[in-house]
Amino acid sequence: MSLEQDIKQERFTNEYEKMVVNILFTSSWIYNMNSARFKQHSITPEQYNVLRILRGSNPKPMMLADITCRMIDKNSNATRLVEKLRQKGLLRREICESNRRQVDISITEKGLAVLKKIDLETESWLEPLKVLQKNEAQDLNHLLDKLRG
Repeated sequence: MSLEQDIKQERFTNEYEKMVVNILFTSSWIYNMNSARFKQHSITPEQYNVLRILRGSNPKPMMLADITCRMIDKNSNATRLVEKLRQKGLLRREICESNRRQVDISITEKGLAVLKKIDLETESWLEPLKVLQKNEAQDLNHLLDKLRG
């Protein structure tokens, strides 16, 4: 279905305006698919992002500022996300022994187990996106990188 049909708008000022609306609309569409995917694991896409970041540094703990700068959505409240994940037992926060002002954050075994379950579902979750051929996905990645560059 075309963007025009999806949002019921016949015209755009120009192709650049349409491109921006299309990126925003598609981003929201993917976000909603992700939300539904993670809901069964009782986490949000933003919490998933934090867990993936922590898994990438595991077993080395991270500071909140380092997590924040790696997050996809820079507007997310990382402090709140970390606390919610701590309450669920998916990560731990500990005062650094060598610097009492530093809080080290690391993923727990329970957090790793949740990510492992999600990883097993990833291939089937990606299936609807495979309407694009691999080379088309590479081209799209290149174009999006170029746009941000």
